[in-house]
Amino acid sequence: MRYSITQDSHIGGRRLNEDSVGHVSTERSLLLVVADGMGGHPKGEVASKLAMGVVFDLFRAKAQPELPDVALFLQDALMQANEALVRYARTEGLSDSPRTTLVAAVIQDGRITWIHCGDSRFYLLRDGAVFAKTLDHSLLERDRQLGRPPASQLPGYRNALFTCIGSETRPVFNLAGPVALRGGDRVLLCSDGIWSVVEDANLAHALLGKKIKQAVPQLVQQAIRLGGPNGDNASCIALAWGDEDDFLPTSRHDFAASHGQGRAIGRA
Repeated sequence: MRYSITQDSHIGGRRLNEDSVGHVSTERSLLLVVADGMGGHPKGEVASKLAMGVVFDLFRAKAQPELPDVALFLQDALMQANEALVRYARTEGLSDSPRTTLVAAVIQDGRITWIHCGDSRFYLLRDGAVFAKTLDHSLLERDRQLGRPPASQLPGYRNALFTCIGSETRPVFNLAGPVALRGGDRVLLCSDGIWSVVEDANLAHALLGKKIKQAVPQLVQQAIRLGGPNGDNASCIALAWGDEDDFLPTSRHDFAASHGQGRAIGRA
């Protein structure tokens, strides 16, 4: 596998950084994860770190050196992360369990498969545009899918989720892929502190127009500026597939970002 990968996380205007972001790999398989601890519940920073740690530990145990079933691994990892948070709350005697969103992707055999629960997002960027992305498990997105007028005037409605990791209720998730990667593709996993303030077209332009090691910290700083003094934590991990030098534009006229919304590819 030939790729470049960079991650970054910033506290923004919050007291704590409750996001966790990371990756782990073997010579034949690669796992990327972003988790965003949820406000309104205790120990959001514990929730995201614990959930990511569970997913990483399972990957290390199963990828020898590749996963025998990528889709099954992602589903098992998500469910084990949920169970770990519920157990943590019981062990610590908490009246409410720590909760987090989770988005994870595995690249193996040149193909990518991803899973998500909540509103941390996955993007696959191709040919200057959003090729595929996740749909948030939020009340706002559910209303949009059902054709209902959004109750956006209600306090906190934009951030309200109907599922997460860490609840006694079985989490809702979507699994997508595998999709064959092409040279020049970019993969982005991010918390809502990124996508809620940076439009999709600008995300595509930021990541497809320059090397990942430059683009990622600049994207995070852009989100922090747009979020303002009370902005959310901003975290992401991005990957460039193939040799970046082969696919970067030679001039700005060679690059024109599309404003397409991308496709939601997945199954529950």
